[in-house]
Amino acid sequence: MRFDAQPGLSLSPRRVCVPWIARSRVFTGLCLLVLLAACAGAGKSALSTSAVDSEERKRARVYLELASTYFADGMNSYALDAMQQSLAADNGLYEAHNLRGLIYMRMNEPLLAEDGFRKALAVHAQAASVQHNYGWFLCQQGRMGEAMAMFSAALAHPTYDARAKTWLTQGLCQAKAGQAADAENSLFMAFRLDPTNPVVSYNLALHLFKQADYARAQAFVAPLNASQWANAQTLWLGIKLARKSADGLQVTALSASLRSRFAQSPELSLLDKGVFDD
Repeated sequence: MRFDAQPGLSLSPRRVCVPWIARSRVFTGLCLLVLLAACAGAGKSALSTSAVDSEERKRARVYLELASTYFADGMNSYALDAMQQSLAADNGLYEAHNLRGLIYMRMNEPLLAEDGFRKALAVHAQAASVQHNYGWFLCQQGRMGEAMAMFSAALAHPTYDARAKTWLTQGLCQAKAGQAADAENSLFMAFRLDPTNPVVSYNLALHLFKQADYARAQAFVAPLNASQWANAQTLWLGIKLARKSADGLQVTALSASLRSRFAQSPELSLLDKGVFDD
């Protein structure tokens, strides 16, 4: 499992709102789309039926749950079909429009993706999970000012329970925009809220490494490399940090671990080629 998942999606609580480090060991990069999804409806199970739901609404929720399951498993065409059946049954579920945005975002259909997010907010203007997802979408489109406004709106909700994820996503976007100081502040906020999350720790360490703050970067990546969450990315970062401090023993130990545990990784290929400035 790598740590480059994808920072910005928000789905159904049961299938996708699992602990957000559980489905991937990829901690950086554009793949963060699903991993950093804020879970739409998390808290009070948005997809659970109620006694007052119409038959159409109940049917729409069933299809939405199915669509979320397909989406979580990477089955985009099946997810799209089930989502469309959900909207056909009842187009008043903001979660279904949100999922439509996520599916089309993954399929690289930006116009349709944005339409989904906008319609979700038209149904529920204060849905923090949709604001998070829409913010990540806008970030990927290079519309940073609009993205930051969406993240701020999501974080302003006092009951929003995915704050660490939004701070992390905001930090990644700020780093992408060259706003290093703001990115560091956002990443530290994510860490304060969720200090045991390896995705947060790794991305904070990586950001500090890129800023040549090697001592602080080491303080965040070393615990990861001593834990169950160590992967090719964390070990590779640890190797580069050990080289910066001329710690030959640590370089040797981490290199051996990378070779024995992640023999097919791109990071091992870089190590063997002696390419340390990737």
